[in-house]
Amino acid sequence: MFVQVIQGKVTDPAALRAAMDRWLHEVEPGSIGWLGSTGGVTEDGRFILFARFSSAEEAMRNSDRPEQSAWWAETSRLFAGEVTFKNSITVDEDLVGNPDQAGFVQFVLGRMRDPERARALMRQDPQAWMEVRPDLIGTVTAVHEGGEMTTAAYFTSEKDAREGEAKQIPEQLKKGMEEVNSLTVGEPEYLNIKEPWLDSPRR
Repeated sequence: MFVQVIQGKVTDPAALRAAMDRWLHEVEPGSIGWLGSTGGVTEDGRFILFARFSSAEEAMRNSDRPEQSAWWAETSRLFAGEVTFKNSITVDEDLVGNPDQAGFVQFVLGRMRDPERARALMRQDPQAWMEVRPDLIGTVTAVHEGGEMTTAAYFTSEKDAREGEAKQIPEQLKKGMEEVNSLTVGEPEYLNIKEPWLDSPRR
């Protein structure tokens, strides 16, 4: 899998959502390798999109399509300032349900001293995590250059997620969390998407 993470600042989230809907109806039917996307806008106007493709090659072919280029030339005008793109071919999926049914998505942006060790820790004890956090539908994590990581965490609802955060974590899970924290460079950034845009191919 290949993931592209797109970020920018917007002043009119509804206009951007309308542009995404146009893409789904007019551009997506001819897309190449697109597997789906997760995104949205935070309450302070920060946009993030996690676009998944079957491979980097197909993602590039898709971006080179005239229809795609024309759509982006128009849509990019909705952003205030620079739009950033981060790519990844190192992607981990840990899903126990359908992420397209999430009612709340939290993106975690950070940097790790040892991304491989952090990935191994994040994959540990999935059954135990399911028992403690039934609100968590799953996560998708992309590793970028320089140890940067972007994780999309899918929850049944924001209310469930907040209640889950307050739970007591078993000791064996807590140790893994503490080691992940020790590998983190600086403070991770959290982007809360209360109205997530969850799109998948319709064909």
